[in-house]
Amino acid sequence: MTYLFWICFFLLTYTCFLFPVAIILFSKNKKLNSNLYNEIEIMPSVSILIAAYNEQAVIKEKVMSIINSNFPNSKMEIIIGSDCSNDNTNQIIKDLEVGFPFINTIIFEERTGKSGVVNKLVKQAKNEILILTDANIIFSNNTISSLVRHFKNLDIGLVDTNMVNVGIKKSGISFQEKTYISWEVRFKHAESKLWGMLMGPFGGCFAIRKSLFTPIPENFLVDDFYVCMNILQNGYGAINDLQAIVYEDVSNQLSEEFRRKKRISMGNFINLFHFRKLLLKPFTKLGFIFISHKAIRWFGPILLLLIFLANYSLILDSIFYKTTFFAQLILFILPFIDLLLRKIGIHIIILRFITHFYSMNLALLIGMIDYLTENKKGVWEPTKRKQDEI
Repeated sequence: MTYLFWICFFLLTYTCFLFPVAIILFSKNKKLNSNLYNEIEIMPSVSILIAAYNEQAVIKEKVMSIINSNFPNSKMEIIIGSDCSNDNTNQIIKDLEVGFPFINTIIFEERTGKSGVVNKLVKQAKNEILILTDANIIFSNNTISSLVRHFKNLDIGLVDTNMVNVGIKKSGISFQEKTYISWEVRFKHAESKLWGMLMGPFGGCFAIRKSLFTPIPENFLVDDFYVCMNILQNGYGAINDLQAIVYEDVSNQLSEEFRRKKRISMGNFINLFHFRKLLLKPFTKLGFIFISHKAIRWFGPILLLLIFLANYSLILDSIFYKTTFFAQLILFILPFIDLLLRKIGIHIIILRFITHFYSMNLALLIGMIDYLTENKKGVWEPTKRKQDEI
């Protein structure tokens, strides 16, 4: 049990802290791809693909952020696929299509799922460079040009954005989620500089070469990771550019984020099974990064449970194990205290971080169980947009 305790503790610490910190430090003096298009006028045209379901709250703002960017409208097409939306999304995008001839809308009469919509939109795209983006991701002025410029380098197959979260509120978990996402952005940028490959883009917005796109199977929930891994396995690079800024109204409701993390967790294990052969290649660059950054982390809830159970069996061995056991008990209790304090309007940042950590690991665990027991379908419900209350 002593070995089990320390092995699990090391693996959890390694994937959550030691590995990312080491990569960030080792990449400090490295440079990102420098083989760039330096002028927008000579950049290739781009097809921007948006899969949407019930996005009336954000879809117009999203499309206008693309149109008003510094990338010429004459060098872009926007294809919006509405996955049988039953709100006002369809009317909004049809009105936009009338005003801007480079917008093309496809209305799906039956729910297809995001993967099915994306597959259809990719087939319709006229250009080699594609930007796959969610309806709630708002572009900055130079998002498109910052992404497209890297494709002068023929070895690069995917370019990821820098996700900046807005709408931070102290009452929910938005600050904690923003902190986590910012850390992941920094980590993936470091991977990009050090190795020229990152472990999955932020699915809200990234660019790829159409010729490298592998159709997404119907049951793949985390489609962006699947697309990225196929590009990496084909020998092309995938990088994150911090100047390709996009904005997202970060989730503030714990229940909404919990539901999203459960779905992501199920998708993680679908991907883990599909790319399982990499687990047998820990000494290859791709296998090492996949295991260190993703695979071990996906088993984080199991590691936490094993640490707790092993610690319980060692409680009589020494004062050290007794102390660590009761420390874990206290940490398990703190999210419930945070919940009670939140109900009376008291918000303590450090308590909310602990709540965020354990609730997201619980979502990962339930998602893992769902993967093992449920029928995996690619139909998705987007996170509630423009959240105001916790």
